[in-house]
Amino acid sequence: MYGIAVMGYGVVGSGVAEALRTNSGHILNRTGEQITVLKILDIYSYPDSPDAHLITHDVNDIMRNDDIKIVVETIGGVGVAHQFTKMAFENGKHVVTSNKDLVAAYGPELLRMADENNVLYLFEASVGGGIPIIRPLERCLIANEIDEIVGILNGTTNYMLTYMREFGSDFGTALKLAQEKGYAEKDPTSDVEGHDARRKIAILSSIAYGAFVDHEELYSQGISNIGLEDIYMAEELGYVIKLIARSKRVGDKAFCAVYPMMIDKRIMLSNVDWVYNGILVKGNIVGDVMFYGRGAGKLPTASAVVSDIVDIMEYGQTKKNYKWDRGNKLKLADAADEHNRFYARVEAADRNGLIDAILREFPDASVLPAKAGGGSEGAASFTTNAMKEREFMQRLESVKNSAEGYKAHNYIRIYSEGGD
Repeated sequence: MYGIAVMGYGVVGSGVAEALRTNSGHILNRTGEQITVLKILDIYSYPDSPDAHLITHDVNDIMRNDDIKIVVETIGGVGVAHQFTKMAFENGKHVVTSNKDLVAAYGPELLRMADENNVLYLFEASVGGGIPIIRPLERCLIANEIDEIVGILNGTTNYMLTYMREFGSDFGTALKLAQEKGYAEKDPTSDVEGHDARRKIAILSSIAYGAFVDHEELYSQGISNIGLEDIYMAEELGYVIKLIARSKRVGDKAFCAVYPMMIDKRIMLSNVDWVYNGILVKGNIVGDVMFYGRGAGKLPTASAVVSDIVDIMEYGQTKKNYKWDRGNKLKLADAADEHNRFYARVEAADRNGLIDAILREFPDASVLPAKAGGGSEGAASFTTNAMKEREFMQRLESVKNSAEGYKAHNYIRIYSEGGD
């Protein structure tokens, strides 16, 4: 018998218990061992749950049980989860987690501590839900240097942007519906402002480049400024708007950021809609590899957790922890030096005067028809050639300063075939 404990019986934790019950026979055939959940830690008792008899409120019931070999941490956050993960290592137990917050913040420390205690710390489910991505980066693509990762890593914002495009809905209506369906939290800040995706791209970058990427140092911009006129204009131009997490090599540094982008419809990522996630990995030998699937949810995430459990059961100590040393911190390229094409929408009192100001600062710009972008009568939308971000921002600032009756602006980066 191979004993398992689950810490946190929420959506993912209960999904792990259900998945292990459902597929215990399959796992037995695969590993030759019977896997059994022996304890579940939670502050609630869940008397109507099929796992009620396993629930304990005392973490020591897990730590002192020698039959428990693997602890599944699905508590979330970085407080108690951090404390209990370290306790599990100290008691000689492997830990599997779906907790992106904890991995992004304390990954190097916890991996080092796992090594010191001759146990494993695995976190496939922390990025992409049920999509296998961390293991392929670490193992299947090991022959490649990873040149770039471009991903839709947040199902909440992807659902909202898809709904806005499909039904002509504004941001507020799309957010309310996402909350009603359980895709968005009561406080949606982490999702809609890009913080969730920022943590995930930091984890993927750390694995891909073999050095620690601190998510707090990454630039992130959310989707709260995306208007229907931007959605319509993207469609007119042959693009769709997605919240993109992006990481790529720039010499001996890496550029990592999260922001909305207009994605060329010829690119596979443009077809990743609703709550699905998609991750495009560019290797220097294999070329483009696409990973697609449900990025969140009870059973998809549980699937990734159980895959890590089976990995430990099959390979045990022959498997090594990821080498991810905080002392080997990756240098990040300045986001202001990144080259992109840009779409911008500016509103002012006089559209003709505004267009003159745009063409003075962006002589190669393509000014778009007013009817395509909608919005106010004084609005003008345009696209640019590829340029550095700081150059674009300086020129846009000059447009704002010279446009009579300037009111507002928005801009979105463009991702098309060939990268820029």
